[in-house]
Amino acid sequence: MSQKQKAKVEDIVDTTPDIEDLHDTGSDFGHEDVVDPEDATAPSTSQKKKKKKKSKVSNALNALRGRNDIPQELVDQVLDKVKAEGSVGSEAANPENVRQALEQIKIMDVVKGKAGLGGLNRKDMGEHKFWATQPVPQLGEGPPLDDGYIEPSMTREEVRQEPYPLPKDFEWTTLDINDPKQNKEVYDLLSLNYVEDDFASFRFQYSAEFLAWALKPPGYHKEWHIGVRVSSNKKLVAFISGVPMTLRVRGRNILVSEINYLCVHKKLRSKRLAPVLIKEVTRQCHLKGIFQAIYTAGVVLPTPVSVCRYYHRSLNIPKLVETRFCHVPRNMTLARMIRVNKLPSSTSLVGLREMEERDVHQVANLFTRYMKRFDMVPLFSVDEARHQFMSGMGRGEVGDGGIGRREGQVTWTYVVENPETHKITDFFSFYSLPSTIINNTKHPLLEAAYLFYYATDATSELGEAGDAIIKKRLLSVIGDALVVANEAKFDVFNALTLMDNVPILQDLKFGVGDGFLNFYLYNWRTAPLAGMKAEGDVAPGKGIGVVML
Repeated sequence: MSQKQKAKVEDIVDTTPDIEDLHDTGSDFGHEDVVDPEDATAPSTSQKKKKKKKSKVSNALNALRGRNDIPQELVDQVLDKVKAEGSVGSEAANPENVRQALEQIKIMDVVKGKAGLGGLNRKDMGEHKFWATQPVPQLGEGPPLDDGYIEPSMTREEVRQEPYPLPKDFEWTTLDINDPKQNKEVYDLLSLNYVEDDFASFRFQYSAEFLAWALKPPGYHKEWHIGVRVSSNKKLVAFISGVPMTLRVRGRNILVSEINYLCVHKKLRSKRLAPVLIKEVTRQCHLKGIFQAIYTAGVVLPTPVSVCRYYHRSLNIPKLVETRFCHVPRNMTLARMIRVNKLPSSTSLVGLREMEERDVHQVANLFTRYMKRFDMVPLFSVDEARHQFMSGMGRGEVGDGGIGRREGQVTWTYVVENPETHKITDFFSFYSLPSTIINNTKHPLLEAAYLFYYATDATSELGEAGDAIIKKRLLSVIGDALVVANEAKFDVFNALTLMDNVPILQDLKFGVGDGFLNFYLYNWRTAPLAGMKAEGDVAPGKGIGVVML
């Protein structure tokens, strides 16, 4: 390593990003360090550094300028999505006019957002050198004949006992999320370096309370919260985490690790830290006897088991327009847009109240029964249900943390109790994940709520008749969730095309987003699951019952 390179490493004391770094999007499981890595210890070359300086949007536009450069696979993806969504003019869509559309400036609508077009871009279709070495289904393999593992489990003695080597000047660390100082280190790293949109306008901001809720479910392993520090000054510059989960994939229950929050400091994206982070967390999971994993990414890696799309329900429309999160349509004024999206001032369901400790067993049971509707779901014990739905409810009284909020509140969970039988018939939950609005002094934070889990016992009837009953009930249940979120002064309410969301999104005035989320299973094969679109006779959404934080 040259003296100049070494100085850059040692100079990382303040994680404030440089202006020129802002175009480089956050490091998720789809970051370029992952999809096309070299050896973790190999030094970077000046030529590669120059390539990294180019804007991803610029690269995408340049790649799509000429007709011959547009991959047929991309054209097919667009055509499939247009026809699946049934939008105006979709019946006239064909490969030729799709290709022409991609050549025009409207490609900006495709590359906008952190995920791009279904997470599919030109680089993603290239070789995935790292993932080619991993036990994951490779692109083009086709659906498996049977569900099951790709590589067999190992004994603890067969698992690598030593940590994977890091580049010089770096060292491994285990983060104790219970320690406020270390929790803040993770918060600081994620807040300044994690996922943001391609225009560097918004970046997720995970609070200390959020990290404690997300990273400490019952039975969590401290060893799965892995970081990388600069040896000289002990600055935390990379992180990855895993938490245990029992997952049902179709008819099989498997123990998995939920892998999340892969983040590398922006100034170290050329150090090839991401692949070694993934290998190290995999090793730690193997030492605990866990050989399967679930994870998500905004880009296409080998190989998604499903793809879901983000939808957004605007709440604070003036702020969303001012921050360019959304725009006033041509045929509408701002005042009319506010009026059309106005929510009721109070909830509608009789017996709706905040969840309490006495409800935990009923909610856990209702959740288990309801989730049988979907192909891939988490299996929660009573303790896990208590953690997921109650441990993030904050401190003190409602109002202590602002209107409609407790101090440090992360989750909102409400139940519907039958006033006569005292039976819990429904529940809904959502969580808070704000985003920093970069370089905006008037609105520094976008308050976003995300739909979490919900359930209803509206009917046990199967088929279209049962689905219609559930849809009608969920319009009221999730409709009241929007009212609660609006009262707590959230700006936008987000949801994915999973579970029973798809039939209700349009009626509740959710707008289609430009973000996509790809779901992956590590060391497990299964046929594609219905997410954004149907798979076989399974309706859209009903293949996925897992909400990843």
